[in-house]
Amino acid sequence: MKGLAGKVAIVPGGVTKIGRAVVDGFRAAGAEVMVADLAPGEGFSSDVGFQNCDLRDDAQIAALVAATKERFGRIDFLVNVACTYLDNGAASTRAEWLDALDVNIVGSVMLMQAARAELAKNKGAIVNFGSISSRVAQTGRWLYPVSKAAILQLTRNQAMDLAPEGIRVNAVSPGWTWSNIMDQLTGGDRAKTDAVAAPFHLLGRVADPEEVAQAVLFLCSDAASFITGTDICVDGGYTAMGPEQAVPAIPKLMA
Repeated sequence: MKGLAGKVAIVPGGVTKIGRAVVDGFRAAGAEVMVADLAPGEGFSSDVGFQNCDLRDDAQIAALVAATKERFGRIDFLVNVACTYLDNGAASTRAEWLDALDVNIVGSVMLMQAARAELAKNKGAIVNFGSISSRVAQTGRWLYPVSKAAILQLTRNQAMDLAPEGIRVNAVSPGWTWSNIMDQLTGGDRAKTDAVAAPFHLLGRVADPEEVAQAVLFLCSDAASFITGTDICVDGGYTAMGPEQAVPAIPKLMA
């Protein structure tokens, strides 16, 4: 990926499977990375920075930006992987709604505000994480899909208002991906995850974290220099499929 070497990315949520793939991708391309997470920053090489950070706390966000500038001297990219899966659907309390929106949306905005001057100086880029969940109704899920839909609108608004400063803003919307939540729900059974996901994805499986990371790196790279305000669906055909699925329906009527 051209244009990443020597640049610096902040990756909130970098401890997750997808986050780690993003971090590894940046490092392979020659970029420096500051990981921000509530989870312990274990398993990273010594050349990767780590800052414990709660995106609901503006002081911690300010400290993250300051620590990144102190260690690496600049900030070029924000990749907002961090999110919460807190969701009790229709029964979600006011406190749960506010917590989910604070983590999934507001925290990334506050990070943008804190890093804005650096991003503008370096003509940087922001990549937000949407989801296939932003486009369809999902039984028993309200907070996560609503927050992800809001992120896509946020991406468009940010792209418009930050363009005069040379900052590009885009989103990626992964389909089912071998992520921490999939690992936890299946007890580490990737084959089962692929089997359950197959009817909903044209490619018949879930994504590898690295496949999502490659889309993120592309959007930060010089190859995407004229791309802003858009969303890339890294979803194995989930969005294209819609309700029809990848099997013919008419024969079922004649069976």
